[in-house]
Amino acid sequence: MYRKDLITAEIQKLAQVLARIMGLKLEGKQEEAEELFLESLLKEFGITEAQLFSKQNDEFEPLITDSALPAEKLEMLSQFLYAEFNPSLPSERNDALAEKLILIYQTLEVKHRIVSMINLDRQKKVQQYLNS
Repeated sequence: MYRKDLITAEIQKLAQVLARIMGLKLEGKQEEAEELFLESLLKEFGITEAQLFSKQNDEFEPLITDSALPAEKLEMLSQFLYAEFNPSLPSERNDALAEKLILIYQTLEVKHRIVSMINLDRQKKVQQYLNS
């Protein structure tokens, strides 16, 4: 029970950070939002900017598939990345985010046996972006 409480508290903290990032974006503070996003990825998930935006998944895939990240934290990572993903703006950044998102959704489904309607819809949008 103690572990579940710790994970719940951590997820709540991450949700607050994500809400802050979204708020900064709405206020037009893009640079500050980007800085908080990258700082949070490194601090909370151990993911560097280079790993995230690399075209190769060599460094990113083991972080997701071989790590001991609980499903809840992996789900929160997908929310962080999806908040940064903009399918209406094709770019190398969005290409990299899309690849990482697909990997996370597949890991949630296969390794953790978690499927949600929200993730299915997001996965469909990401896949459509990659196929276009």
